[in-house]
Amino acid sequence: MRRLRVQLAAIVVVSMALPVTPALAEQPAGCTDASVPLTVEERRSAGPVPEEILRRSGFDSVASRFTRALCGANSYRQAREIVERHGQRLWQRAVERAQGRGPAGGDLSRVDDRPLYWARLGMTGALRQWQPGFELSDARRTALRDRLEHSSRGHDAIGFPGGREEELKRVLVTGFDPFTLDEDIRISNPSGASALALDGTVVRTKAGRVRIETAVFPVRWADFTNGMVEQALGPHLPEVDLFATVSQGRPGRFDIERHNGAWRGTFPDNDNISAPGTVPVPDHPAQPQWTTTTLPHQDIVSAPTGRFPVQDNTEVVEIPAGESEPVTRPDGPTEGSTAREGGGGDYLSNEIAYRATLLRDRLDLDIPGGHVHTPVLEFGSENTDPATGTITDPEFLQNRQDIIDQVRSIIRVAAG
Repeated sequence: MRRLRVQLAAIVVVSMALPVTPALAEQPAGCTDASVPLTVEERRSAGPVPEEILRRSGFDSVASRFTRALCGANSYRQAREIVERHGQRLWQRAVERAQGRGPAGGDLSRVDDRPLYWARLGMTGALRQWQPGFELSDARRTALRDRLEHSSRGHDAIGFPGGREEELKRVLVTGFDPFTLDEDIRISNPSGASALALDGTVVRTKAGRVRIETAVFPVRWADFTNGMVEQALGPHLPEVDLFATVSQGRPGRFDIERHNGAWRGTFPDNDNISAPGTVPVPDHPAQPQWTTTTLPHQDIVSAPTGRFPVQDNTEVVEIPAGESEPVTRPDGPTEGSTAREGGGGDYLSNEIAYRATLLRDRLDLDIPGGHVHTPVLEFGSENTDPATGTITDPEFLQNRQDIIDQVRSIIRVAAG
């Protein structure tokens, strides 16, 4: 998820909460109030492209079933159970579909990550507009939304086997939602597709078998500020043998990002919000400007992992010690410098890499871990115009499958 080196103006979205009218308060339990404003991200899901993706994958009834279940909730406890159950089921269904288990539900490719993304937004929008028949504070509604996000992204499902399976190496891999949707709403994210294809799978390496667990993260600054990465990964990093955060990067190549910087740029997220400044991490009396990958980058770049070249990327942008202007360094940061871009830029891919490797260091873990950037997932040469193009084509399908296969091979090399 490397942003282009273009400084965009910050875009701030402010939502005004609408007052509850007496008529609304008298409605029975289970109503929804369509006048409650949705987020920018949620509003996109009502368009023809998301609707087609949901219909052609069989995920078009997910939000309506979730809404009906919410209508039957008579307490906060029941609502929480419904949120967790439906969120977990959405993740499980997306993983099963990607791995060829159960009915396809439509003609869209099984490994497509977009049905999970758009179905989740239908659910979060329904939860936002839900008007229960019992008192629900803003704090509790926010807690329900948090539970829905975590459960539908696989955060609750990370679990490695014990007992006779303890000889398996344990690997944790993360992906991302689609992003830059205002440029092309058809877009898919191969890192998210890879997470669905790899979750719970076992691969064989020179060093033995490897069990892979995965999770997906949003492209939103606020979730990272609120500690989603630390909450999801913190309990599991001490038990894994390797971790890799994965996102979409440059056209035509993979990158193993050597350095991660403690800086957010101005590029807007999926809610069209910017949050430039130092990466806000918890408990940081001495927050480092840089963290470094411990993935075996030389082994990875020299191995024949697939169709795309793999680069060991050491470039950063820094403000050198004692200076005020940023400069590009091809061979990593210099002593005492201030971060402005890691190898993965200054967007959320750099931030998840920074947070995960900082967490590794603060937990004093001696394990391989770092960030992998995939190639940009491109549509076919005759299908590049989002205004007239289709949501899929043979070249698009082949590109995505090749990226997924190469992510699997890179993990196999790193773990082996």
